[in-house]
Amino acid sequence: MKTYTFPSPAKLNLYLHVVGQRPDGYHELQTLFQFLDYGDSISITLTGLNKESNNGIELLTPIKGVNNEDNLIVKAAILLKEEAIKAGIPFIKEGIQISIDKILPMGGGLGGGSSNAATILLALNKLWQINFSLEKLASLGLTLGADVPIFIHGFSAFAQGVGDKLIAVEPKKYWYLVTKPHCSISTQSVFQSADLPRNTPIKDPLNSNIDLCDVDAWHNDCQTMVIKHYPEVAKLLSWLVEYAPSRMTGTGACIFSRFNCQEEACKIQEKLPSGTYSFIAQGLNISPLRSVIEQIHV
Repeated sequence: MKTYTFPSPAKLNLYLHVVGQRPDGYHELQTLFQFLDYGDSISITLTGLNKESNNGIELLTPIKGVNNEDNLIVKAAILLKEEAIKAGIPFIKEGIQISIDKILPMGGGLGGGSSNAATILLALNKLWQINFSLEKLASLGLTLGADVPIFIHGFSAFAQGVGDKLIAVEPKKYWYLVTKPHCSISTQSVFQSADLPRNTPIKDPLNSNIDLCDVDAWHNDCQTMVIKHYPEVAKLLSWLVEYAPSRMTGTGACIFSRFNCQEEACKIQEKLPSGTYSFIAQGLNISPLRSVIEQIHV
């Protein structure tokens, strides 16, 4: 049996405009994704055993309160296996065991679950020698979550649609102090809220006068709704903006504060209100997962 370990990085939405809502209920977005050099770690062991239960896929580290069959890690593995069989690809039928060192908080807006699903799709595509294209994997990933495609492609991007239409960009790689108040926020609850702004004017990404990486010229529409309903987020954000440019990522509840160097971020981290969850990470324009995948030879 051989075990392979893969990073599953966090992401930030450096800004997020909600520019409309589609008839199917999904929202049209304009957002800027950047990765962090911080995240979960996923290990996959090829067991050599073809167990019939759950397609031979075992998750050794279940998440409390989440059934394994509902876990995006397991769903991604089963989805990839089923698609390979449908495509008539000669398939390695040995079972796998998956474990995750989960350090990203749930309900934080850092894309942890989506990142986990993308890592599984990319890793098993390589380990099982399925060789689907990135476009095919991104299409599969989109059925699991709107943020999965960005983790599949692995480059910082300006995204439109539901977050799946990507334009590669290179925002500055600042250092970030990421904090989370004592609450978790459901993405679904944010997008279902009547208080969510849904009519921010669309900006043309092809307009040379619009800088897609000028974060300060954009904002986060979800933050407007969240600080109205989650006083914990409003209070922490109000404290942080006194020290550095600070904004909520995605649908929250995490907030990122921007610094030019790690030392500046560390100084403010030491001043945080007692008990505040936090970590410091640098922005990355290429996912660390890409190089790991490229270096594996099966």
